[in-house]
Amino acid sequence: MDGGFHHRSSQKQQNKSFKSKHATKGQIKSQNKGKVERTAAHSVKNKTRTRLDRKNQARLIQKNKRDDVLSSNRLFIGSNSTPKILAVVPLCPDTDSDYFAKSLFESMEVEMPDTPGPLNLILERFKQKLQIIRLKRNLLDILDAVKVADYVVFLMSAEVEVDAFGDLCLATIKGMAVPQPVHIVQHIPKVPAKKQEGIRKSLISYMSHHFPGEPKIFTTDTPTEAVNVIRYITSQRPKGIAWRDRQAYMLCDSVDFESGDDDETGTLKITGYVRGSNFSANRLVHLQNFGDFQITKITAATAPGQRDVNMDAESTVLDSPDPINQESLVSENDVDPMEGEQTWPTEEELAEADERVKLLTSEQGQRKKKLVPKGTSAYQAAWIVDKNDEEDDEDDDDQDGSDSNDDDDNIMASDDQWASVKLGNTNEISDDDASEESVEYEEVDVEDKDALLDAEFNEEQENADYLKHLEKQRQSREDLEFPDEVDTPQHIPARVRFQRYRGLKSFRTSPWDPYENLPVDYARIFQFENLRRTKKRVFQLVDSELDGVVVGMYVTVHLANAPRKAIDTYDPARPFVAFTILPHEHKMSILNFLVQRNTENTDAVKSKDPVVIHCGLRRFVVSPIYSSASRNSTNNVQKFERYLQPGSISIGTVFAPIQFGPAPLLMFKYEEGMGQTPDKPPTLLGVGSVVDCDTKRIIAKRIILTGHPFKVNKRSAVIRFMFFNPEDIAWFRPIQLTTKMGRKGHIKESLGTHGHMKCVFDGPLKSHDTVCMYLYKRVFPKWTTRLYIDGTITREQDVKDDEMQI
Repeated sequence: MDGGFHHRSSQKQQNKSFKSKHATKGQIKSQNKGKVERTAAHSVKNKTRTRLDRKNQARLIQKNKRDDVLSSNRLFIGSNSTPKILAVVPLCPDTDSDYFAKSLFESMEVEMPDTPGPLNLILERFKQKLQIIRLKRNLLDILDAVKVADYVVFLMSAEVEVDAFGDLCLATIKGMAVPQPVHIVQHIPKVPAKKQEGIRKSLISYMSHHFPGEPKIFTTDTPTEAVNVIRYITSQRPKGIAWRDRQAYMLCDSVDFESGDDDETGTLKITGYVRGSNFSANRLVHLQNFGDFQITKITAATAPGQRDVNMDAESTVLDSPDPINQESLVSENDVDPMEGEQTWPTEEELAEADERVKLLTSEQGQRKKKLVPKGTSAYQAAWIVDKNDEEDDEDDDDQDGSDSNDDDDNIMASDDQWASVKLGNTNEISDDDASEESVEYEEVDVEDKDALLDAEFNEEQENADYLKHLEKQRQSREDLEFPDEVDTPQHIPARVRFQRYRGLKSFRTSPWDPYENLPVDYARIFQFENLRRTKKRVFQLVDSELDGVVVGMYVTVHLANAPRKAIDTYDPARPFVAFTILPHEHKMSILNFLVQRNTENTDAVKSKDPVVIHCGLRRFVVSPIYSSASRNSTNNVQKFERYLQPGSISIGTVFAPIQFGPAPLLMFKYEEGMGQTPDKPPTLLGVGSVVDCDTKRIIAKRIILTGHPFKVNKRSAVIRFMFFNPEDIAWFRPIQLTTKMGRKGHIKESLGTHGHMKCVFDGPLKSHDTVCMYLYKRVFPKWTTRLYIDGTITREQDVKDDEMQI
């Protein structure tokens, strides 16, 4: 055969090919939907770099780090350099910050100036300067000084232990991102030599608990030891703080005021070294206790101890604001009520209006007419029983069901007596009152007995406050043991009591419109389309900004429309600090912050309780609501928490000025007349940080209606005590039921007229199980935000909280 032998094609075995072509399930699903697969573009990052490229990149990183170190060191070195700020914090009652400053001056053989403000120590030997802030045991002053300090000097005693106020100072300073700490022990020579080494080891162990590592303990009792402290400080480079270095700030050495057209406002002049970043005249300046202000101009000033003094340079304008780029003082949006929907007021709004009317009428009706003998005082007349009081007693007796026929006869007799008195007929008065026939009667204005009792309420008020405190503690423990469980009321239908609540198939994935039924306060705030992008753009703008006064210059900043109270209450012995704020940070929005409960405080912290928040450079009074800190929800819905429980981390939400994080946060208990002295320090509730300004974050309050099985028949059961009428059962029938043992079910039908209902579950139900129904309602924070003012600065009564600048 010429041709080669071969089988016919029909006899060849052909295996069936795999249909998916080794594709994944996701790829098959996308193909079925008609999607076209796209090849991933190769980015530059995925390119393999050579060894030479890696060495060049490492060399550039090293060069940038060296340049940063040289620029920061150059800022603090030289005859005209910027001084390093030392905040001297006394932790023990017997420590003295003045003695510490005096020992440093004596070691440099320089006379210590007798001035109350910050002290400038020029170190000719080390070619540097130090600025010492001598602090008293006042927490507000300590926090203000730490915000601008390069080093924190902790003064401890060898004879007295650190007290509760010292522990509070350490906790708050650590929460504010502490600068470089320096530990000083005083009164060590007063201790016997055998015990000195033990005291040093004890103090090292105590400070290492707060600041991990092996801290160094210094003394300043001799000039040599004081020089060692100065050498240690001058050889160190100040540690940068992220939230502070992006903003320009200043420790004011002097403050002056020029009156304007109005005697109450004028131009405030603050003088000091520029720190942080460039001080631009287009930015707003925040002053503690007074708010935000615009800059009119920035002029040069002569620094203390400067050798080359030019008197003409003080009038030189270094920077002036640009009217186009200057930040505005507008913090809220203008609300137009006509832009919203025209709706009728709700029942709650009508009820609140009725309560306000009742309150006004009760205040105006505290005084009433009463017929009394002539010459009777108003206080005596308040305790005379008249007809109206007896009628009130009669009503109370009728409600108790304890009245009798004899009481009715007595009441009618008294009515006849009062009627005869009013008509001037004294012949019908009983024999017992015959001696009072000649008495003349008149009508006088007297205060109500209840008002008199309230005015003299002292010990009973304290007892009531104590009972209220115990009730709050009990509710907190009950919320921790049985979270969100409520009892269905019997006198109000459940469909009316819980009409604002809704059921969710899945709390984590069920959709919820973030713009649904927003309160009017949400029209006053600002929101970002993309907060992360805006934050990145603002930080890039600040880092690349070349305008303004450079860091290290000694300048005078002129603030427009500042209150006269700023200079009237100025105390040179207390630190006076000023911060510039970033763009948009003056506007009001929703601020979400992370907070962890202070374990040393055992008081119950409830949502919407007023607290004082120290957030970055600001401090204000707010009433936050707390929610869970989980991030696994796809619908941005978080669970509302009634109490800030210890051992857990929560998210607080308030109306507050915008704050680009990260920024530290301290939360204190707010009390009227709260002191900052060691005798009455504020109560630290928690420590945290700023999260974001997300206005679409939904906080849902959850309630759980519980019922108990009455009759169980495998998968079906009769449930009672959840509702008490068939109408409520029909209203909540579409909502899913769950049990504490993991069963799921639904309501099938109502049984009888007393709230029994037949339910079907996905498995056999146990008789001791508890049936639950989860209902949710969105809650919003209250607009109670106002600037926190130090107790030494009194406020006028006619100034409203919402009119103050934040």
